[in-house]
Amino acid sequence: MFKKILIANRGEIAVRIIRACREMNIRTVAVCSEADRSALHVLMADEAVCVGGPAPLDSYLNMERILEAAGISGAEAIHPGYGFLAENHRFAARCGKQGLVFIGPGPDAMKLVGDKVASRKTLSRIDVPVIPGMKAAGASLKEFEESAKEIGYPVMVKASAGGGGKGMRVARHPAELRLSVEAGMREAKAAFGDESVYLEKCIERPRHIEFQVLADHHGNAVHVFERECSIQRRHQKIIEESPSPFMDEELRRRMGDAAVAVVRETGYTNAGTVEFLVDENRKFYFLEVNARIQVEHPVTEMVTGTDLVKWQIRIASGERLTLKQKDLRQRGHALECRIYAEDPANGFLPCLGKIHFMKNPEGPGVRVDSGIYSGYEVTRYYDPILAKLIVWGEQRSTACSRMVQALSDYVILGIQTTIPYLMDVLTHPDFLSGKTYTDFIQKNMPDWTAKKDFLVEALAAASIQDVLASKTPAGPVKRAGVSPWQTLGAWRLGGR
Repeated sequence: MFKKILIANRGEIAVRIIRACREMNIRTVAVCSEADRSALHVLMADEAVCVGGPAPLDSYLNMERILEAAGISGAEAIHPGYGFLAENHRFAARCGKQGLVFIGPGPDAMKLVGDKVASRKTLSRIDVPVIPGMKAAGASLKEFEESAKEIGYPVMVKASAGGGGKGMRVARHPAELRLSVEAGMREAKAAFGDESVYLEKCIERPRHIEFQVLADHHGNAVHVFERECSIQRRHQKIIEESPSPFMDEELRRRMGDAAVAVVRETGYTNAGTVEFLVDENRKFYFLEVNARIQVEHPVTEMVTGTDLVKWQIRIASGERLTLKQKDLRQRGHALECRIYAEDPANGFLPCLGKIHFMKNPEGPGVRVDSGIYSGYEVTRYYDPILAKLIVWGEQRSTACSRMVQALSDYVILGIQTTIPYLMDVLTHPDFLSGKTYTDFIQKNMPDWTAKKDFLVEALAAASIQDVLASKTPAGPVKRAGVSPWQTLGAWRLGGR
């Protein structure tokens, strides 16, 4: 087992990995940008190395500086989390050349599954349904037009080298195709440095269901059941749950078997997800493989009792997977809400500034994976995700009501967040009845506005906090950065 791991990420996922390492008695090295010197993951890690300026290209995407940090700190392995370098096969290969273990799939498997066109071509050899589409990235408008005619409208323009909704456009008619392709290419180039796009059939009103997989270096592989990720805004997931309210045992078995078959065919190891679209007739199609830990992994952990981050580390260290498919079970129901520093009443614009005060919700079945604290500064440089709120209940209805209560108890003052928006999604009749299709937001909440009573409550809470803050005496900062003690607010030693 490793003695020291460097975490090449930031925010809530870096904190999550640090917690797993602590429980495994593994020392941690955090990397940070100049803007993140006071970030929570830096405060929690055993060591920290600043790797560059605030911009991701200068820090969290800077391979040279991260590898240098691993060398000077004596780390044996690098955990990439999600995003940044997590799915960069070149970085995984560089780690190996430097004698570091990359906690994730090998570079060859990562390169294969990371190229959507190549992975579709590979999986056409096995019995895994693939969405009808192009078998290579398009090279000319004429080629796109001919493919779209053969596939049949509507078609989806997708980036060949990336995911997360970047580069995705829908063309419902021939007149829309050229603009959709051009826009998709521009966005793919900006997001992934690769403008190649391809077309596939647009499945109307599907569900987005993914299967968590684990595979070791000894030929063992299992799936750890499904997550429903259909509640999306602009192709970005905002609420996830497990089990899917749509699933039955027969469909779960067939999709799980397909997920494991994908893993074996591509030579994939470590943790990952195989993603599918499922139509209203329960016909499923392979979508892509995410070669990393997912943002929404906690819902799987809550319903199975399986620590996925620990298994990532164990597999990377060479351990055998001791989980057996026949022994894995789902118990109860779990939901996750992503908390973003965005103003949903103002077009979801990023909301920057200082968090004056925050209080996490508590109670049975409530978990918060967070990268923030009172006094934390939200900057413009990074993805605006602040935290993830996860709840568990014996039934889906219990989990839904528990999540609404937990969201109402979640206090974040100083910036706008998506909490009120999430509450309205969770209390919508279609969500409560399990009608969770990928067009849910577009259909049910196109012109959302905040409830007045919530705004009044938030303003009152902010005013109270301002009064409390004014009573705290100001003083000079004696050191750069923030200590864990400073994040607690006002405190004193007690005694008799």
